[in-house]
Amino acid sequence: MIRRYKIADKVAEINSIYEQVHNYCADYQTDEKADYYVSITQADIDFERKKSDRERALEGNTDVDYSDSYLEQLAVYRKIAEKMIDYNTILFHGSVIAVDGEAYLFTAKSGTGKSTHTRLWRKYLGKKAVMVNDDKPLLKITEEGVTAYGTPYNGKHRLGADISVPLKAICVLTRAEYNYIIPVSRGEVYHMLVQQTYRPADIMLMQKTLSLLDKLADNVMLYRLGCNMDISAAKVAYEGMR
Repeated sequence: MIRRYKIADKVAEINSIYEQVHNYCADYQTDEKADYYVSITQADIDFERKKSDRERALEGNTDVDYSDSYLEQLAVYRKIAEKMIDYNTILFHGSVIAVDGEAYLFTAKSGTGKSTHTRLWRKYLGKKAVMVNDDKPLLKITEEGVTAYGTPYNGKHRLGADISVPLKAICVLTRAEYNYIIPVSRGEVYHMLVQQTYRPADIMLMQKTLSLLDKLADNVMLYRLGCNMDISAAKVAYEGMR
């Protein structure tokens, strides 16, 4: 099954085994000429299964058995992420929301409440707040700045849109009794930025990824947010970064 999808301004021609990946990416389908090609084999799916099994074992969660068609979706996005590095674009784990044409990215360890916090922004700001991607956005990094892109891979609630927005700030979210937001230096959050960026196994791609990550940290504002998950946290975060 071969179809093309325009994701982050580049066209991927995807050759898959199962139909599910094409259903998942349907909103991004295009007839434009391909910039690069992604082809999936059973070995790619088997790799995703082994990786998933290791991760679930570490978490103590061994009850879930993923289908090959679901694992193929992961394999496709892994290959897209690696191809996009050639176009100065990285995959980042976080929730991106846009207000008045500027995007804000919230990142944290899994389970901290990234999606919950951006939901509070939508409640606080109403239609002014637009979800770009709730899970795995692509970030294009140039000397002129950083652009956040929506992708089909936007979390279990499928929150996002096929849009691109200049990224103004990255905010590392933590739980706290009282809400506060403070600007931080690159050194204070660099470990988290590396942790939340897709890190390819290929050493050359990894070197370029780290170079792009340095530019990312230099081109956006960086903050730490202490958040108690009350709607007032959205007000504190928005006014503190605006």
